[in-house]
Amino acid sequence: MASVLSGAFVGMAVIGKVMYDTNVFKRKEIQITHKKIMEGSRLRILQMSDLHNKVFGRSNKKLLQTIEEAEADMVVITGDLIDRNTKQWTQVFSLIERIVRVYRHVFYVPGNHEWDHPLTHPFLEGLKERRVTVLRNEHVALHINDSLRINVVGIDDVNSNREKVGQAFDGIDQQFYTILLSHSPDFVNEYKEKPADLILSGHTHGGKVRIPFLGSLVAPGQGLLPAYDQGMYRTGYNQLLYVDRGLGTSVVHVRFFNQSLISLMEVTHKD
Repeated sequence: MASVLSGAFVGMAVIGKVMYDTNVFKRKEIQITHKKIMEGSRLRILQMSDLHNKVFGRSNKKLLQTIEEAEADMVVITGDLIDRNTKQWTQVFSLIERIVRVYRHVFYVPGNHEWDHPLTHPFLEGLKERRVTVLRNEHVALHINDSLRINVVGIDDVNSNREKVGQAFDGIDQQFYTILLSHSPDFVNEYKEKPADLILSGHTHGGKVRIPFLGSLVAPGQGLLPAYDQGMYRTGYNQLLYVDRGLGTSVVHVRFFNQSLISLMEVTHKD
């Protein structure tokens, strides 16, 4: 009898943990330093990834409040805002409309689910109409304030073989701090020779299910025990890769020891 009760308790605990990690997100704050950021300046980047049309609270109220309170200089969305099977975009477009009311600089790169969707181009046009800067193998130079200028580079989805890394960096001014947006980190080795100071990716969902002390079991595109599942990695001299584990789910709609996440990075001067 005791073993049955113990088993039932463990089962309920696991279910509770899955429900919490899947449906309650947290904001992770990360500090980065770099010599290209002038002394006295700071750059705050809010990253949102892999929403997959998920809604947090009524009309995304909790998510919007967190985004608004971040006081970031820019918002970057690293793909998979919708799922390949999403039937309507009302909630996503409503979320985007609220974000662009608060933030002037909102950037987006497509993910594999956008390209798997039958209405990819109307969706991308809908984002552009809502003042989101869609980057597909291109870059923009951005003035944050009088003392801070940066480059934002976006490559199209590597899983769909749409990336053109050389084209994206063509003509870039390397003296400025450069952020590369790529939905997937799977081909990070191809970026090592490119002048990207910070690479922001998603796609992995943090490995979906994580085992304490072992880590992720599997991640899309990387298979078992993935090398780049979540968090910060040094991929080259003065080059960092950050993999956001994302907000939503797809195919298997669970997270375990892998809570939904939105990330806020602050980049400051390094001597």
